[in-house]
Amino acid sequence: MLTSQRKKAILDALERDGQVLAGALSVEFGVSEDTVRRDLRELAAEGRLQRVHGGALPASPAVAPLAQRQDMDVAAKQRVARKAAAMIEPGQVVIVDGGTTSALLVQCLAPDLQATVVTHSPSVAVALAAHPSIDVVLIGGKLYKHSLVAVGAAAVEAMSHIHADLYFMGVTGVHAKAGLSTGDFEEAYVKRALAQRAAETVVLACASKLNTASPYRIGELDLAQTLIVDAGADARLVKPIEKAGLTVVKA
Repeated sequence: MLTSQRKKAILDALERDGQVLAGALSVEFGVSEDTVRRDLRELAAEGRLQRVHGGALPASPAVAPLAQRQDMDVAAKQRVARKAAAMIEPGQVVIVDGGTTSALLVQCLAPDLQATVVTHSPSVAVALAAHPSIDVVLIGGKLYKHSLVAVGAAAVEAMSHIHADLYFMGVTGVHAKAGLSTGDFEEAYVKRALAQRAAETVVLACASKLNTASPYRIGELDLAQTLIVDAGADARLVKPIEKAGLTVVKA
């Protein structure tokens, strides 16, 4: 089997099964595990998959720079954002993550909504500055420019004093076995800390993030209680997530 044929078979298996194991592939292809690992390395370098111990998972497409991500899946993100905004009740304290879907979420808030939004995203805070009845608490720290959010020890320390009703979490990967993931180590730590400060964590994701993984794991799926995904998501991708215990709401 040619290298190109093996790589296509690997990608087909990832789409079908959600993961591949190097040992099983070496038996299937009749080549050494070193050969399979080389194929996986090359595919990972192309951004086609995410390598993990013993094999690989589908790679998330949502790791591009912010300016590029703003133009990805816009209609789906708007539907997710509207559904998320409708969950907020008057008087609640709500944590809003950074990211493109969160930016749309704050645009959907009713002008008469009275609530408190806690965020480590300067963009989210500025977007809410003109809202007449929402108090904004901005968490500071080192600016992670890829997502325009504050990270680091100062941010985590500030979060420890918060008790929120809801946390709207942005992720780049949602996988039934690999859990919730993102593209930056410090950002993963901050998201995990924020989830611990809220009564309910709601993950916001368009369909392209389902059954994918990024380099840094935020936590297992049970770190959250609810996933909001656009209605166009394939049922085959949603079912394993529901089976793992997460409530899936389609927007």
